[in-house]
Amino acid sequence: MDRIHPREPARLSLANLPTRVHPLRTGDDLGVPLFIKRDDHTGGELSGNKVRKLEYLMAEAVAAGATHVLTCGGEQSNHARATAFAAARLGLRSVLVLRCDDPAHPPAATGNILLDELAGAELVWITRLAWRDRTRLLAEHAERIRAAGGRPYVIPEGGSNALGSWGYLRAAHELAVDLADVPRPCTVIYACGSGGTAAGLVLGGKLLDFAGRGIRLTTVNVCDDRAYFVAAILAICADAEARWQLGANVTEADLDILDGYVGAGYARSRPEELATLLALGRRDGVVLDPVYTGKAFHALVTELGRDGGRFGASVMFLHTGGIFGTFASPELSSALAARVSS
Repeated sequence: MDRIHPREPARLSLANLPTRVHPLRTGDDLGVPLFIKRDDHTGGELSGNKVRKLEYLMAEAVAAGATHVLTCGGEQSNHARATAFAAARLGLRSVLVLRCDDPAHPPAATGNILLDELAGAELVWITRLAWRDRTRLLAEHAERIRAAGGRPYVIPEGGSNALGSWGYLRAAHELAVDLADVPRPCTVIYACGSGGTAAGLVLGGKLLDFAGRGIRLTTVNVCDDRAYFVAAILAICADAEARWQLGANVTEADLDILDGYVGAGYARSRPEELATLLALGRRDGVVLDPVYTGKAFHALVTELGRDGGRFGASVMFLHTGGIFGTFASPELSSALAARVSS
């Protein structure tokens, strides 16, 4: 795909794009044509939605002559892992500020943590309470690197800022092609954990007139609440508008956030969510993660179970990745063991 906008910033090619789309047999059970876009197939070590954002963020880091890239996230952060591998591919060092229950006794090196270490990332563990000061902590570590003669580049959690949003503004162009022949109206459903993916899709959807094409974008927040993400998404869109004069003019009326599926909390799973995740694995051979895509798909299934026409004539589930996090989920392991023994 060529440049998608005259003001599109520089981009590196890190992801395997465009990602493929295929139907799900689960849609037969739900009574609606159901498709899935495999953004979990954007790469190997770089798999998931974060890589699209990193194509723009890392381009800026390289242009700035950075020697180190710093970012933050939860202990099993997909974004942190993708950043570490993107940095390694480009010959840069990475510093990951990760929250956990007890920094004095950090989690075992499983899932994304194992891959962080494999990529050579420096891991800085902080408490969940200290997480509220993550911006300051990233700045302090950047200054430490600068004092040692390095050139740091800081990326916010999830790569969710105006520059990173271009990754999903570009993905909106892919979706326009993917959805050309599906029944309308169609709803695209995806997980939201920091707002950058949603901001990019909403911006792209406005510029491509998704509403006029019968395409609706619905995001499922996996943490916080609707009010939090309205503010976060609008802030990213406003920043993008100010920097590149896109003309999208996103307002709250453009945001469709399906709240009420955070469940037990961020990265905490309920039995019914895990049952949905396991059912999809058996029915369609698709692996979801319990933190992001599992919650979003559970929301989709639950809503369609109540009203088969809830999302229109067809549905596209945007699989944003997270497979490595499944390897560190004791709840999923227990649920699977219980299913096998029953």
